[in-house]
Amino acid sequence: MVDSHAHLDACGFRTPDLVASALDRAERAGVQRVVTVADDLASARWVAEAVGWDDRLYGAVALHPTRTATFDEETRAELEKLAANPRVVAVGETGLDYYWDYSPRDAQREAFDWHIDLAKRLGKPLMIHDRDAHKDVLDALDENGAPAKVIFHCFSGDEGMARRCAENGYVMSFAGPVTFRNARELREAARGVPAELLLVETDAPFLAPHPFRGQPNEPYCVAYTLRDLADLRGDDAAELANSVTANAERVFGFTVSPRLVTPSDR
Repeated sequence: MVDSHAHLDACGFRTPDLVASALDRAERAGVQRVVTVADDLASARWVAEAVGWDDRLYGAVALHPTRTATFDEETRAELEKLAANPRVVAVGETGLDYYWDYSPRDAQREAFDWHIDLAKRLGKPLMIHDRDAHKDVLDALDENGAPAKVIFHCFSGDEGMARRCAENGYVMSFAGPVTFRNARELREAARGVPAELLLVETDAPFLAPHPFRGQPNEPYCVAYTLRDLADLRGDDAAELANSVTANAERVFGFTVSPRLVTPSDR
């Protein structure tokens, strides 16, 4: 499997030895690659350095929408340079967040438009943070023209939102909340997502899946989300692992392993 979205620096894994230990724990759980994601400029600098420490680690850089109240030309120039790193495989996380009020909505939208353009210029996937802003996020993609590859990180929409994303070929990545039994609308949405548009993630250190809800999260826990998602969808867990791994390879452009898991490995 691939953990398509984690924040290893926010987990406290900021040195090469701690990163390697986290990746070792993940690999023992069948998680062979991790995409660590920046949310501010300092984190983006760290990501661009850390992806050189271990072949199992890739990155994504952007300015989180809640950090966009100030987004000057110097910051944009540095982010563009960091995003060009070959081991930075996505522009993200960027988008719109109407839950928190740390950044004005017009500033968020301006920054989101810039990141959309950056992803298209670099030919890299756009990794979207969408919190309570479904319509405006979709409108921004329509108005700007979406990049060839779009990932809705920690997908939080309902069945209708999932259908709209699927119609546009947008990839939906599910995190720990899809394992919560009270997340009925989200679970119904996940049930119907086409297999070729599905990813799994931890968003570590946040959003740990059941049975670790409320505890610190890290990449090995994505295995629990994968198993629960397979049960929810009526899929064989090994086949779903193969599918989401192939999706990650296609979307991010890296190779996980010449040998994926088979039913006999379960």
